[in-house]
Amino acid sequence: MGHSFALRVYYEDTDLAGIVYYANYLKFIERGRSEWVRSLGVDQAALKAESGLVFAVRRVEADYLRPAKFDDELRVDTELLALTGARVEVRQEVLRGEERLFTATVTLVCLTDAGLPARVPPQLRAALGARRH
Repeated sequence: MGHSFALRVYYEDTDLAGIVYYANYLKFIERGRSEWVRSLGVDQAALKAESGLVFAVRRVEADYLRPAKFDDELRVDTELLALTGARVEVRQEVLRGEERLFTATVTLVCLTDAGLPARVPPQLRAALGARRH
């Protein structure tokens, strides 16, 4: 089961043509991932403070399908695709109603404060694993 996050397009999100500037979709899906992790009961600030671990985007494969415009109500859907020892892979979509505007496959890695690879923390693995079944 996935997670949904609602948002509205503001004037600041658009370009001169009045459509959402392409880089803002990456912001939208970042918000969706943050809210997804929060919904799992994982406090990323506490995780960093207590263990020095953070998540970073390693790879994004994105498709821009249709433009969103000022004042559109959008939804970011996030679904877990894969979970390994050090990586989390998700599929994210930005939709206007049922119309798919943007899709992305995002690979996240866990890093230490020093920027070195680390294993996904057990509490997040457990939370993600519970959502897969």
